[in-house]
Amino acid sequence: MTDLRVLPLLLAVLLSLCSAASARDISHNEVLELRRSGALVPFEQLLKSVEARYPGARVLEVELDEDDGIYLYEIEILTRNSQVRELEIDASNGAILADELED
Repeated sequence: MTDLRVLPLLLAVLLSLCSAASARDISHNEVLELRRSGALVPFEQLLKSVEARYPGARVLEVELDEDDGIYLYEIEILTRNSQVRELEIDASNGAILADELED
């Protein structure tokens, strides 16, 4: 488990492992270019949104997927009351699109 404030290195590692059945893998270089071009909201900003929604939560897993030209972060967190939740966040604007309790 990782504190929300200490994630840049973890994000880089996790992005290299990302894949989904209907989405394509995104290389580190592409992530950097998307970030430089402004196509992706800074990840730190997304974490602030998650922290505001779930204070004290810890990040378990992060994936960045691209599907039909839309970049989505899937962030799995452990809340302070020991719930595992998966958030789907639009990487272009930071909007939380889904918030589901994992079984």
